[in-house]
Amino acid sequence: MDGFDAQVRALEDARVLVDLADEAKDEPTAAEAAGLLTIVEEAVGKMEFARMLSGPYDRQGAIVSINAGAGGTESQDWAEMLQRMYMRWVARRGYKAEILDLQPGDEAGIKSVTLGVTGEWAYGYLRAESGVHRLVRISPFDAQARRHTSFASVFVYPDIDETIKIDIDEKDLRVETMRSGGAGGQHVNKTESAIRITHIPTGIAVHCQQERSQHKNRSTAMRILRSKLIEVEQKKLDEKMGGIHAQKKAIEWGSQIRSYVLAPYRLASDHRTGLKVGNVDAVLDGDIDQFMVATLLQMAGDPSARPVPKPDEDDIEA
Repeated sequence: MDGFDAQVRALEDARVLVDLADEAKDEPTAAEAAGLLTIVEEAVGKMEFARMLSGPYDRQGAIVSINAGAGGTESQDWAEMLQRMYMRWVARRGYKAEILDLQPGDEAGIKSVTLGVTGEWAYGYLRAESGVHRLVRISPFDAQARRHTSFASVFVYPDIDETIKIDIDEKDLRVETMRSGGAGGQHVNKTESAIRITHIPTGIAVHCQQERSQHKNRSTAMRILRSKLIEVEQKKLDEKMGGIHAQKKAIEWGSQIRSYVLAPYRLASDHRTGLKVGNVDAVLDGDIDQFMVATLLQMAGDPSARPVPKPDEDDIEA
């Protein structure tokens, strides 16, 4: 049974069977109705999945870039918390993740991290996470135990494999080498293994210092650059067709997509769909599928998706 209308008819058939079973106290008929409902539920689930993940690169792996906002140690610690959240989500789904680049924080946390996530539909799900994420908590770094607000941005790109061709002219690239920062012992002080590649026509710059080999860092940097350029081209196509996805809008401070409040109350709130989850600890432990699904269905034009609500007054200022 394919198509929405077919499922509506099947649902009506199941309702008739339920009524007959109730009247006749007929268990076989009730079992038949239950079986038909199961078939309808599976079919609708498949249709919903197809509508939700219908982008040209949704089936690809993903490259996830997390960047701490202004605020020093507070925001850098929050960026590392987000990294852990996504790593836990990856593990929950049976995907794999590797750190492609990492910039440690000055005292704690991270300034930025780029993750490569391998798994079918990884980009399709994770693209719902692009935007600014906001944390409100009693700071563990504040001796006076005051409430702080921290921001970090998440950018998600499709991890383009070699079967998808994208031409990059070497003349359009500016390649710079430098010594790696952070931990690494004597090696980082002697070898210029870190790579920064700038795509001059678009101004897109990528940096990689994770590997000791300059060649490996260049390869990883080019992998990230390819993914970013594909995203740029897709955005141009969406703009031409008048269908810019919600997650493709400019990401700015003050336009957060989700708030994670740990004090004075505990709540994770998505500002696009209005979904609120009280178990914020589970969310920070990687239980974020419900946010992804709600957002992706809204992006796909689900008529039941709620409009983006105004933030609660408590959410405006920490």
